[in-house]
Amino acid sequence: VMVWLRRCTHYLFIVVVAVNSTLLTINAGDYIFYTDWAWTSYTVFSISQTLMLIVGATYYLTFTGVPGTATYYALIMTVYTWIAKGAWFSLGYPYDFIVTPVWLPSAMLLDLVYWATKKNKHTLILFGGVLVGMSLPLFNMVNLITVADPLETAFKYPRPTLPPYMTPIEPQVGKFYNSPVALGAGAGAVLGCTFAALGCKLNTWTYRWMA
Repeated sequence: VMVWLRRCTHYLFIVVVAVNSTLLTINAGDYIFYTDWAWTSYTVFSISQTLMLIVGATYYLTFTGVPGTATYYALIMTVYTWIAKGAWFSLGYPYDFIVTPVWLPSAMLLDLVYWATKKNKHTLILFGGVLVGMSLPLFNMVNLITVADPLETAFKYPRPTLPPYMTPIEPQVGKFYNSPVALGAGAGAVLGCTFAALGCKLNTWTYRWMA
């Protein structure tokens, strides 16, 4: 019974984290609408996607102990996002928002580190965290390259209101305007390690709760 209960708890965690990752990622596509602050938003959202991917993928990876499950987790996120975006599309939203599977290559790097270091948890946290954090903002740029022109999209699908904290004050003077990928990669590399460690720790805690 305890083994069954433990497994159910694990799978529940995975579903909860994957769903929340997906929801956060869907909202992270909104930088296309905020054209005046696109680069600033892009940086912040790249970091948020990095962290949501790495905590769930690391958790799943260390739970199964099988290299490849991080990529599988990223695939779950991707499919969830496609489904959710499909629902949005039926309501009149553009579908070419975030449909590119940008998380897969980063998750593959995580799997590669776990496999290459013979399932060493500490190197997974350090090297895996850095690699995912540095790579995802770069892959995320694919979204900007492949989507329709942001200005055209913004005018075609206007927002009725903007939350006060996102209202542009002086257009195109976003603090991170010069290098959104570099800033996202730098911050992601540091925070990625922290969240990889959290993913590992969630495993330990789950076993303790279930003991």
